[in-house]
Amino acid sequence: MFLEIISPDKKIFSGEVTSVTLPGTDGSLGILANHAPIITTLQKGTIKIVEASNASQSFDVKGGVAEVQNNKIIVLAD
Repeated sequence: MFLEIISPDKKIFSGEVTSVTLPGTDGSLGILANHAPIITTLQKGTIKIVEASNASQSFDVKGGVAEVQNNKIIVLAD
């Protein structure tokens, strides 16, 4: 899957990932390959990713919106 995390100031992350955990407004949301299309709002929390190389990273966000479609995830983060 391809993930982009974009803030108003800059692109925070762009690359291939195997899994993403998002702080959804209604609770934590795990995304894996071939996930159903979804658009969701995010609350304050941590985005956790596992890259294709098995490296893990996390990014704190204050909120935002995420879209998942065709194995591409776009996060517009505050």
